[in-house]
Amino acid sequence: MNNKIHSTTKVSLFIANYRREVRMRGDIWKKGKVEKMMEFVERMKRVQEEVGAALKKAQEEMKRYANKKRKEVEDWKKGNKVMLSTKDLVFKERPVRKLVKRYVGPYEIKKIVSTNMVKL
Repeated sequence: MNNKIHSTTKVSLFIANYRREVRMRGDIWKKGKVEKMMEFVERMKRVQEEVGAALKKAQEEMKRYANKKRKEVEDWKKGNKVMLSTKDLVFKERPVRKLVKRYVGPYEIKKIVSTNMVKL
């Protein structure tokens, strides 16, 4: 049984999935008394709300870290002149990579295909 408390949600995965605590074999006979159903339902609703809040907080933190180095996309227009990076281009006439220019061009934009792709 996976009854270890998760660091992000602060509850065990079993409680998050099945909305109840793990019952070990000896635990069933020792318990003796059963919780009232409405109390159980309310407690599980609280657990689900806490798990949802913890996951939302973790999601926001991940989003913040992922967006740290991102920048806005430039608006390209037909007719603009741009330089083309040679980072992923293969040149057969220049076998040594360090002798190739970093950028070639300028080239004129003929068609805008999408926000991050243009036809030169």
